[in-house]
Amino acid sequence: MSNISEETLPPTDLITLTRHILAEQSRLGSRATGDLTMLLNAIQLTSKFIATNVRKARLINLVGLAGETNVQGEEQKKLDVLSNDIMVNALRASGKTAVLVSEELDEAVIIDERNRGKYCVVFDPLDGSSNIDAGVNIGTIFGIYQVGAESSGTIEDVLKPGSQMVAAGYTMYGSSANLVLSTGNGVNGFTLDNGLGEFILTHPDIKIPSRGKIYSFNEGNSMYFHEPVINYLNSIKYPSQEKGKKSPYSARYIGSMVADVHRTLLYGGIFGYPDDKKSKNGKLRMLYEAFPMAYLTEQAGGMATTGRKRILDIQPTEIHARCPVFLGSKEDVQDLISFYEAHDKKASS
Repeated sequence: MSNISEETLPPTDLITLTRHILAEQSRLGSRATGDLTMLLNAIQLTSKFIATNVRKARLINLVGLAGETNVQGEEQKKLDVLSNDIMVNALRASGKTAVLVSEELDEAVIIDERNRGKYCVVFDPLDGSSNIDAGVNIGTIFGIYQVGAESSGTIEDVLKPGSQMVAAGYTMYGSSANLVLSTGNGVNGFTLDNGLGEFILTHPDIKIPSRGKIYSFNEGNSMYFHEPVINYLNSIKYPSQEKGKKSPYSARYIGSMVADVHRTLLYGGIFGYPDDKKSKNGKLRMLYEAFPMAYLTEQAGGMATTGRKRILDIQPTEIHARCPVFLGSKEDVQDLISFYEAHDKKASS
């Protein structure tokens, strides 16, 4: 008989991402066709492929510029281009997609009729890529829409409010590869076990705290911030003793949206990238950055706003449109909104 106590044994009833997705399909019963399951499995594969290349990027000369710029006017990294190709090829090959929108491509990819499915995927193949050379956490962000009942798959199928997404998630590549996913029934986090080659459930039913102690803003742009944002930041950096806020918030800003939002989901607080005097509509892209992250935040019990409007209610007019983003703990975001309301009330009086 072994002397090893049960406490030292590794768990054997592992919930893999595939098992979780199949359980979600089973929950839907006869309404489920299996198409979304197959699509999510294709996304899972792309995450493993990209994670492998991120880890050995320096060794196989994937670090550095590719010599081109994307539609945003940003210089493309070699790993950006490779990650985009991996995503497009895998999603096309799944046979479950009709329209693909990538940060790296000027136009939407309309899948040929032979391989066309009933879902549209919007994605940023490698968010935070300016951090690649420094070894900082980067990630893939994605959102999924369903093709309209009367549509064969056109750009109009992705020009919808984020509230109409059927699933969203991101994969973060760092000390480990973490995939966070919601199919509209809460948020779950998975960690890639490189030995098994499987994503294992490590963060079940993620719930963002109602209030946090961390704010995540690029204060290098503070000279361009509008008054409501400046007043809000001052309120958490120099809290009034009268309002019961005894200590200031801690600042944490990585500069990679996936990493900053991941921390916010787990620890609470607020992440913000506002519009300002320099960027009139904000900097983050609506379809494949703001919408998926807002979807996840709300599913985890938080809030996501532009300061004046719920992010998931915005109607996009073009695939690379931008919007201001504030998301995180419900009470923190409500505090931020109150500063916008006070400013607008003062301006209208």
